[in-house]
Amino acid sequence: MFQVPPPTRFDLRFSIAGIPVRVHPLFWLIAILFGANSNIYGMLIWVVVIFVSILVHELGHAFAFRRFGQSSSIILHITGGLTVPETLPWGGGYASVSLTPNQHIFISLAGPLSGFGLAILAYAIGLAAGGEIIMTSLFGFIPFPLVLLPYGTGLLNQFLVDFLWVNIFWGLVNLMPVYPLDGGNISRYTLIQQDPLGGLRTSLWISVGTGVVLAVVGFLVLNSIYMAFLFGLLAFQSFQMIQGIAGRY
Repeated sequence: MFQVPPPTRFDLRFSIAGIPVRVHPLFWLIAILFGANSNIYGMLIWVVVIFVSILVHELGHAFAFRRFGQSSSIILHITGGLTVPETLPWGGGYASVSLTPNQHIFISLAGPLSGFGLAILAYAIGLAAGGEIIMTSLFGFIPFPLVLLPYGTGLLNQFLVDFLWVNIFWGLVNLMPVYPLDGGNISRYTLIQQDPLGGLRTSLWISVGTGVVLAVVGFLVLNSIYMAFLFGLLAFQSFQMIQGIAGRY
C-alpha cells in the first residue's frame, strides 16, 4: 500500500530546493474523489489544500533527511505521499547514509510538525483578514479551533478551514503509533533503543492494537469507511510483519 508506484508518462515532475518531486496521476484522482461532495469551487480548493499540505509534509521529511546528509525524493500518489531516501555511490556499489534511531525519530517528526506550521500560518492569515478564532467540534465531540472570517469571504474561509482540518486532524492521526505512519516509526525507533532485541516486535503489536482501535472508532464513531479501511489494513500488515519476524527465529 505504501510502496513506491512505478513512473508513468502522465507524472508531473518538478523540484523544490533541489528535491525531486513526482506526482502520480492517481494522486489527483483520489483528491478529487474526496472533494466530490463540494461544488466545483469547493472541490478545486480541496485539491489545492491536499496537494500543498501533503507536499509540505513530505518536504519536512526531505529537509530533515538533508540535515543528516541524506538525499531524498518525494512521490505523491494514491495513498498520500512518500519521501524516499536515495542511495549514494560507495565503494563501487550503492548504500544509504546510516542514521541513528534518534535521527529517524527527528525525520519522522519533521513531516507532521511542518503541517502544524501550515496550520499556524492559516490561523495568522485568518486573523490578519479580520477573522476570529472560535471553538467548534469535529464529529460532534472533538474540540477544534477554527477561524471565522467576516461575511463575504466564503471561499477564503473554506480554504482556511480545509487547511486546518487536513494539517491538524490528519497530522495528529499520522502521529498515532501505527506503522508505517510517522507515529509508528517514532514508536519503533523509541522502543528499539530501549529494547534492541524485542523493541521491533513490541512496536508492531502496538501498531496492531492501535490500528484495530482506530478502525473501530473510524467506523462506529466517526462514520468513516475510509478511516476504518485504512487502519484495518495497516493493523493487518503489522500483524503480517510479526508473523514474518517469528518465521525467521
